[in-house]
Amino acid sequence: MAGLDFIFMLTRHDRTVPDAIDHVATALEAGIRHIGFKDIGLPFGELRTVHRLIKAGGAASYLEVVSLDRVSEIASVRAAIDLGVDNLLGGTHVEDVLPLLRGAGIRYYPFAGHICGHPSILEGSIAEIADSADSIASRDGVHGLDLLAYRSRTNVEALIAAVCTVTDKPVLVAGSIERPEQITAIRRCGAAGLTIGTAALEGRFPASGPALRAQLDAITACL
Repeated sequence: MAGLDFIFMLTRHDRTVPDAIDHVATALEAGIRHIGFKDIGLPFGELRTVHRLIKAGGAASYLEVVSLDRVSEIASVRAAIDLGVDNLLGGTHVEDVLPLLRGAGIRYYPFAGHICGHPSILEGSIAEIADSADSIASRDGVHGLDLLAYRSRTNVEALIAAVCTVTDKPVLVAGSIERPEQITAIRRCGAAGLTIGTAALEGRFPASGPALRAQLDAITACL
């Protein structure tokens, strides 16, 4: 089976962590080449520094939108454009976002399904989420999908497989991933990548120790 793209998120509980700058260096030293952050948790000026360091280290950058109201989401999209990130993850207002991204050169992976709360929860049945995924992924300008599979109340493997079946665009599984068997399931079900933040930063992933470098090495070994 093909490997997965591991996107290391500089986040804890859906917020960019205060010491994100330090963690960028650790991630780059560990060979991580996909690094992201959220649109909340740090002042914009510090996010700009974080982004500059990610790009200077040769990694692809990701901003994930967690704001659910339209006004906040559009502000986050404008921030992503201003920063010049490579990839925009999340968000639910696809009709409003696509015109803003036109010509920006940013790859766009909005959420599939109905999202509520913070930290974000994915609601609905497998069929409803898959229908949403199909509709969203069919849009020009949508490059893939952000799927909060482990934050749903469905059969997670069946959900991932169903969403991957309805589109040939890449599906990235995000949220609450903290065990090797989850990574194995995500790969088996056909997803293109995954994001992990809190589990690595809090030392939850089974590894030789809780230090971030050990966590990142253990996650990478599962891919």
